[in-house]
Amino acid sequence: MVTGSPNGPVLVTGTGGPAGVAVVRALVRAGEEVVAADASADAVGLRLGHHRAVLPRGDDPDFAEAVAEAARRTGARALVATVAEELVALDGAAERLDRAGLAHWLPDPAAVEACTDKWRFHLVTTAAGVAVPPTGLGSADGVPGPWIVKPRHGRGSRDIVAVDDPADLDHALAQVPEPMVQHRLAGREFTVDALVDRDGRLAAAVPRWRDETKAGISVRGETFADPALGAGVGVLLGAVGLTGPANVQGFMEPGAATAVFTEVNPRFSGGLPLSLAAGCDLVGEYLGAVRGRELDPGRLGFTPGVRMYRYYEEIFEGP
Repeated sequence: MVTGSPNGPVLVTGTGGPAGVAVVRALVRAGEEVVAADASADAVGLRLGHHRAVLPRGDDPDFAEAVAEAARRTGARALVATVAEELVALDGAAERLDRAGLAHWLPDPAAVEACTDKWRFHLVTTAAGVAVPPTGLGSADGVPGPWIVKPRHGRGSRDIVAVDDPADLDHALAQVPEPMVQHRLAGREFTVDALVDRDGRLAAAVPRWRDETKAGISVRGETFADPALGAGVGVLLGAVGLTGPANVQGFMEPGAATAVFTEVNPRFSGGLPLSLAAGCDLVGEYLGAVRGRELDPGRLGFTPGVRMYRYYEEIFEGP
């Protein structure tokens, strides 16, 4: 028998991805009753919660109603969405979620667009004076090499092409949908797991080095302290207008005085377990805020120098 939280089950979407899995595992460890949801019946996260729900994709017109129906069926009383592309649809159906008894904290759709549309992100951050790489839409005009060609709308590391020779640019542009050309940064890559309060105040920022990645997901890294970077993250997230969870990516270039930011994802990150292991209770504090509590700064600090080494783990089903 599942006892769960007296506040009722938590519905987590996107549990086929690393962020969703990390959130489900954190909530289960904290004694929460979890409804794991995903668009695929084969999603690994469905096997990690106490209940499961298979939903349409986030771009399906029936998605938000399916989330509300899953809440009614399972008794879920709080929502944690871990897929950026779902957020706008859910915000547009806020009243439907309310009627289903599902508490939620969803960012402004304009802020989500400023993160998921990479050209919009470039325009917003440049206007705010945030350090970002030189970028061109559809061409490399004015963008020094070497280059990264990436889709204007895209997830993870899909359709990203590194180019060193100018003669290869046309081929890369033809390969990538809605291509953008960005100067390829040197230096050490980082992610910052962040939580922004409803009033726009940066409540938590945990920087970690991305020492090794596979398919865009950090598999080896280390937390580190850098107050100047934290301040820069606050300016960046204020510029895009995001509240709630975020993960910020960028590079520390050799000899540079400040970080250069490359993107913001308006959700928890796939490398979230490292920030949680370092002592920053991002998931618990976010859920508490969804349920109406104030964020507790005492639970949002972290320890630098904590290292993560990620490995595969199997789940078996069948007779």
